Amino acid sequence: MLKRKDLLGLMDVSAEEIMEILDRAREMKKLFSQEVKKTNSLSGKTVCTLFYENSTRTKTSFDTAAKLLGASTSAISASTSSIQKGETLIDTGKTLDALMTDAIVIRHSAAGSPHLLAKNVKAHVINGGDGLHEHPTQALLDMLTIYNRFGSFKGLKVVIAGDIKHSRVARSNVWGLSKMGAEVTLVGPATLMPFDADRMGCKISYDLDEAVEGANIVMGLRLQLERQQAGLFPSAAEYHKYYGITEKRLAKAESDAILLHPGPINRGLELSSGAADGESSFILEQVNNGVAVRMAVLELLIKG
Repeated sequence: MLKRKDLLGLMDVSAEEIMEILDRAREMKKLFSQEVKKTNSLSGKTVCTLFYENSTRTKTSFDTAAKLLGASTSAISASTSSIQKGETLIDTGKTLDALMTDAIVIRHSAAGSPHLLAKNVKAHVINGGDGLHEHPTQALLDMLTIYNRFGSFKGLKVVIAGDIKHSRVARSNVWGLSKMGAEVTLVGPATLMPFDADRMGCKISYDLDEAVEGANIVMGLRLQLERQQAGLFPSAAEYHKYYGITEKRLAKAESDAILLHPGPINRGLELSSGAADGESSFILEQVNNGVAVRMAVLELLIKG
């Protein structure tokens, strides 16, 4: 079991802990082929999703994972709770503690919010995405998809392309995949590359055609228009021309390469429809793996 109270990011998680989560997730995934896709592992436990930002995949995935483990679930959104009345994050957390909540999954626009919450509650805290910082379970489900496909991470060439600057998914993947022995290259226009990219322990490229050659995994990122200021790229058409992942570009990767994307996809912008729906696409497999990973994380933390 994980010897930690919370999962706040992958920057401080060891390779051994990552493998423990992935191996447990593979065991969880065996349930999906059974007629009854449920265990009583967390019977009597309560999991709350505390989301200050909109989410479909992450929130639903955690809710499904908790229920498949036999836990009770509750959900709090900023627009329909006392948060609208000015309640602080810490007070909300302490209220959930008083309600005997065992685990809180938090998504927040401010980086570091899960860390603040974790210091002030008894419940286990799982980071469901904080600002431009991290999204650890998304990276873990990406890693599970890669692990199931290739059986190892050593020597794999991973290309992450797109809006790196605003992507918490990219950061968690860089830290997680690098620890497991993969070679990660970040690709995007200079205006969408974080200022500290060269200190993240990965390669940097501004040429997608060059970077994708010989790649084993090509990951597109959502162009986060809602987080951007005007002028970061000339036009959607020009962005797709230079940084859109198409069938033609994927053909430059290894013959068994896979395409990943955290979703939702802006078709015709980050990915062409041909690439998104092609044989190399493992995007729906990622969604399925997300439930297994989140089941593993919830069980390992709560029972650990």
